[in-house]
Amino acid sequence: MLFVCLGNIFRSPMAEGIMRKKIKERALDWTIDSAGTGPWHVGEAPDSRAQATMLGKGMDISDLRGRQFAQEDFNHFDLILTMDESNYRNVMALARNEAECKKVKRILDFHPESLKEVPDPYWDSHGFAKVYRLLDEATDALIEEYHK
Repeated sequence: MLFVCLGNIFRSPMAEGIMRKKIKERALDWTIDSAGTGPWHVGEAPDSRAQATMLGKGMDISDLRGRQFAQEDFNHFDLILTMDESNYRNVMALARNEAECKKVKRILDFHPESLKEVPDPYWDSHGFAKVYRLLDEATDALIEEYHK
């Protein structure tokens, strides 16, 4: 399972951290990772505000490092979850066939509310709590959907 946002320093590493904790608690043998559609933060740790939000929930994501989504990720992941429409379009543009297209979903397709996008909290430090809540709820639904 690969989570994808724009720069891989906010939303997708938060989703990765949340999901890693949940699969560990449930002893699931799932591969979890995150990536960004752009190259701006390759090799960087998640933003300090994302780290602080996660630490406040008992999860340390400081060891994660940004990386860019690559076409070869289709070979390694059965499910690629994007945070917003722009991420979705960018990932879909790299898909080589219908099988790869079917692997790509919007993470909020799994959210109980009919929301379309996880907001980018870059300009709104208070937005991290909302991002956490959306991702927490969506990852619960993902586990329910795929762990049957």
